[in-house]
Amino acid sequence: MEIIDQLRLGIIEIGIKLLTEGFVARSWGNISARLDDTYMLITPSGRTYDDLSVEDIVMVNYHNSRHEGQIEPSSEKEVHCEIYRKRKTINAVIHTHQMNASTVATARREVPAIIDDQAQIIGPSVRVAPYTLAGTKRIAKRVERALRGRNAALMANHGAVCIGRDLEEAFVVCQVLEKTCKAFIEAEFLGGAKSINKFQAALMHRYYIRNYSAKANKNKLL
Repeated sequence: MEIIDQLRLGIIEIGIKLLTEGFVARSWGNISARLDDTYMLITPSGRTYDDLSVEDIVMVNYHNSRHEGQIEPSSEKEVHCEIYRKRKTINAVIHTHQMNASTVATARREVPAIIDDQAQIIGPSVRVAPYTLAGTKRIAKRVERALRGRNAALMANHGAVCIGRDLEEAFVVCQVLEKTCKAFIEAEFLGGAKSINKFQAALMHRYYIRNYSAKANKNKLL
């Protein structure tokens, strides 16, 4: 199987995982993967995840946002394009409407580092991109800005964006984000969440990026 078809199949498999976890419903949200230095593959607009075929995944030039073929890409393609242009090490982007993350996004609350795996995998906090109409270049720039130095960001009154060096890592970010937001919400009833020191959180994230995940990938090959 060619790399392009493997990536398309991987996107479909992640879509099914998102449905199973309840992070998306029907055609909500979107998934993409970087193909090379010019193109990304992204889910189509208005199609349900459990009914996708390899041929439905759309190729888009992330430098000019133009797509190939007759099938329209997700209306949120600008967010994905902007991330791939600015984050050279990121190869997968997932936009979800997961419940706890969406709740915090509605409150427009930045989430400090409150859990170890959040600090390691996501970064020292989860910022909130200011509200802007979906599908616009403005929201793309705001989301990219909120993601700087992080692997997840909330979109005010909308949902979340999770990124990773591959599709599986981006999916794990979705899971950790949901766990973090659930803990953040519930801690409010106990007087509020107590955050990890920002310096320590930044160190944990740096260690994860440079050391831990590299060792994990090496072990997979053994």
